[in-house]
Amino acid sequence: MDFDAMRDAFPKLIAAVPTTLILAAVSLCLGFALAVPLALMRVSNSRLLSGLAYAYVYVVRSTPLLVQMFLVYYGSGQFRAFFEAVGLWVLFRDAWFCAILALTLSTAAYSTEIIRGAIQAVPVGQIEAARAVGMSGVLQFRRVVFPIAMRLALPAYGNEIILMVKSTSLASTITIVEVTGVAKQIISNTFQPVEVFVIAGAIYLSINFIVSRAVTVTEIWLNPHLRTERAFRSTTAAATH
Repeated sequence: MDFDAMRDAFPKLIAAVPTTLILAAVSLCLGFALAVPLALMRVSNSRLLSGLAYAYVYVVRSTPLLVQMFLVYYGSGQFRAFFEAVGLWVLFRDAWFCAILALTLSTAAYSTEIIRGAIQAVPVGQIEAARAVGMSGVLQFRRVVFPIAMRLALPAYGNEIILMVKSTSLASTITIVEVTGVAKQIISNTFQPVEVFVIAGAIYLSINFIVSRAVTVTEIWLNPHLRTERAFRSTTAAATH
């Protein structure tokens, strides 16, 4: 193990972290905005809306993200005339747009199922109570169903955030120089893949550790009973010692 090579690679890889974080953050925000209406379509009584949302989720979740990214980036060139006619080619020729689009569509599909499950897990009694006080359907969703569903969905959505941070590494295959892209460049010059990828893996590990801790803190903040349970366990553990 060449520690000098690891020391030299570290600042170069750290410099690429903002690119990784931007890819993940933008894709997650756009994906969440798309997932909420799709989740509502999935739980709607309309067979057409539910079927369309299910078809989208099924196709995206059943195909590899790398294939989807290649189709968006390389496949869009097959329809260049169409995209130029509608003024979208300036977007599809850009690797950043294609990477974010592919990541957004992927995370939206997975987030749709997370949110759908959370909505269906909201206690019926809470909804009936909202109806009893005269809340409209929209008001019920905004003030009762959605907040409770988000609390229920947070642990699973935290896993989705971590997966998206790791998935940004695929953007290096379409010329975006994020952490993995920089690692490949360094390896092509030094021929030391183990040392470089150890540092790259440690960076991803550190990012996801921070993400997991942030999700845990948010979950405790949104669920006061978890704070009570933790305090009780701490008191019990201290008493036993």
